[in-house]
Amino acid sequence: MAEQKKENESLNVEEALTTSEAFLIKNKKTIFGVIIALIVVIVGMLMYNNWYAAPREEKAQVALYKGQSYFEANLYEQALNGDSLGYAGFIKVADEYSGTDAANLAEAYIGLCYAHMGKYEEAVKALDRFSAKDQMVSPAIKGAIGNCYAKLNQLDKAVAVLLEAADEADNNSLSPIFLLQAGEILVKQGKCDEAISAYTKIKDKYFRSYQAMQIDKYIEQAKLQQK
Repeated sequence: MAEQKKENESLNVEEALTTSEAFLIKNKKTIFGVIIALIVVIVGMLMYNNWYAAPREEKAQVALYKGQSYFEANLYEQALNGDSLGYAGFIKVADEYSGTDAANLAEAYIGLCYAHMGKYEEAVKALDRFSAKDQMVSPAIKGAIGNCYAKLNQLDKAVAVLLEAADEADNNSLSPIFLLQAGEILVKQGKCDEAISAYTKIKDKYFRSYQAMQIDKYIEQAKLQQK
């Protein structure tokens, strides 16, 4: 019985091998074509990353460096548009090195430069083009957009974006700042109930923050205006 079972298993294995072999022979052109295509794609990706993307990213980072120095020195015009010493400017870096991390960062700098220069519509457009998943950077940029809307007197938009930024950050560093800013705008709009709600969130959820130390004052002021 054991021998019979062994013999059947042997036949099944041989049958499977024969079937596979027949399949390979019949479809070898297609299979080899797929394998070659995969190799070409993999090699192409490696070549792109090593010979094109990485050097391009490096060049973009170098091009960005001088602009960061100008930005930190509050020289926003030079940071944006470059100088006569070979620095191209954030705008040109974002355009020439599109698709790189440095170009993405340049968009954030462009937006912040415009905001400092009082060009809030241009700032919003540039900041909207910036993308980040970092839990600090992304909400910080969103908060900057909210402040630009406030400067443009688009107060409903400003509050919505600031509250969204606060929720996205969900930390004691950024969230209380954005909640406080949203609350102040809401008080200005006469929406004191909503302002109190934003302030109370600082008091209850972000009680370890600097803003929480003086939030009772803001809550009382909103309550007085509510009457």
